Amino acid sequence: MAELVLGPVLRHVDSTSATVWVETDAACEVAVLGGRARTFQVGDQHFALVVVDDLTPGSSTPYQVHLDGDLAWPRPDDPFPPCRIRTSTATRIVFGSCRAAKAVPGALTADKLGPDALDAYAVRMKDQSEDTWPHALVLLGDQVYADEPTPRIKAWLSERRAGAEPQGEVVSFREYAELYHETWSDPEIRWLMSTVPTSMIFDDHDVRDDWNTSRPWREQMARKPWWHRRIRAGLASYWVYQHLGNLGPAELEQDDLYAKVRSAGHDVADLLEDFAEQADREADGRKSTRWSYRRDFGRTRLLVIDTRSGRILDGPERLMVGDEEFDWIERNAEGDFDHLLIGSSLPWLMPHGLSHLQSLNERMAGLPGLRGRLGEAVRQAADLEHWPAFRASFERLARLIHRIGTGEHAPGTVAVLSGDVHHSYAAVARYAEPTASKVVQLVCSPVHNEPPRIFRPAFRLSWSKPIARLLRRRADRQGISPDPVSWTKLSGPHFGNSIAFLDVAGRSLRFTLETARPDEGLVKVAELDL
Repeated sequence: MAELVLGPVLRHVDSTSATVWVETDAACEVAVLGGRARTFQVGDQHFALVVVDDLTPGSSTPYQVHLDGDLAWPRPDDPFPPCRIRTSTATRIVFGSCRAAKAVPGALTADKLGPDALDAYAVRMKDQSEDTWPHALVLLGDQVYADEPTPRIKAWLSERRAGAEPQGEVVSFREYAELYHETWSDPEIRWLMSTVPTSMIFDDHDVRDDWNTSRPWREQMARKPWWHRRIRAGLASYWVYQHLGNLGPAELEQDDLYAKVRSAGHDVADLLEDFAEQADREADGRKSTRWSYRRDFGRTRLLVIDTRSGRILDGPERLMVGDEEFDWIERNAEGDFDHLLIGSSLPWLMPHGLSHLQSLNERMAGLPGLRGRLGEAVRQAADLEHWPAFRASFERLARLIHRIGTGEHAPGTVAVLSGDVHHSYAAVARYAEPTASKVVQLVCSPVHNEPPRIFRPAFRLSWSKPIARLLRRRADRQGISPDPVSWTKLSGPHFGNSIAFLDVAGRSLRFTLETARPDEGLVKVAELDL
């Protein structure tokens, strides 16, 4: 009899339909509320994404998971409330990034990285009334750390590969799967993800630190004998565990790869890894695969941008996203809605000193000879690879946001949601030609991680006005164009493991940041009405 290995994970939900993702230990038929799907096979593992149709708008429906007719979830001794699908209008969204797996058991137990903020929230949520639960969870990168796994995973890898390179890092699909098994099997997280629709996007550690930071970085990695296998497995596993559930039922019906996977009737590991290899390639200034996607939560639109795999590094300008994909982003940013949320794992508006430094470094790294090599070394060592380090893309995003914010259907808020930088803050943007929309950058990072302590004074100093003016003058002398937008910090920098909440009330938006503290759970550290 087939058994559930991982999940259920509630993914796409709209007013009348939902998708539920599972991993099982054998081939079977998976049933959820009348929706049915056969599993597909990747290596020795089996997966399914069940589409549930004909839900009632505004309803809350408990559900179970059956495998070949047998009840697999919830388990008889499950201490959590029933997992359910809610089709009511989204008024609360939770987001964050950078969630390393815990090295110790216990929902509120702190390991060397501190307590897990998402775990702490799940503990609180299960005892609250359903009308306080969030309607969406947005995970903005680094759901797994392929290059920095826990001691348990490192020991498992050592036994599995007997010291083969790269030591202490995953390479194969099965090894990537073990990372997801570890982090998503946590009981509180498993229940949370069975009940709150979850959207995801990768960042560098889902593959490897500094992934696609530059052309020289790609060339360095290509010379490593294990990298070819690593990138194939990394993107194939991302497609299965994260990307597939980002798509709604209509998009799934139009997805050629998903159709091939469902109809194959055999192990599709080679099919997925060949696709992944092609997705990693750059040809004629474009990528073959678009990982960016759109979700609508009632009158709130979420537009998630791939800021890693979609980079163009061979052309005359480094681009965060290729022109063809940016055209798609611009088309999907248009519409009549109350709020536009732009999900980007990397912040658009950074502390001013860091922003100017990154644009300066991009210019230096593009020079020939020793200065260019030095600039590239600094770029990689200091992680200078955010939007300002792709200046052309930084300015194009600024123009897009201004156009949306001054258009006929300008939303109440345009908010860029980000993570990655291991501290949290909020900033408001202002243009020379004012926007009708309030434009903000909201950063929540990490959910469960900890940068070296030396980073804290560095992040604080990077907001310093004298340092910003000094670096801006240097940028002027280097011919770097003036910033198309100005911005002011509203709150932060905040440190510690955190999650952020967006509460929607008509055209108003409230941002709340809560930080997990040992023995206290979550503590509110910031609240802003936007």
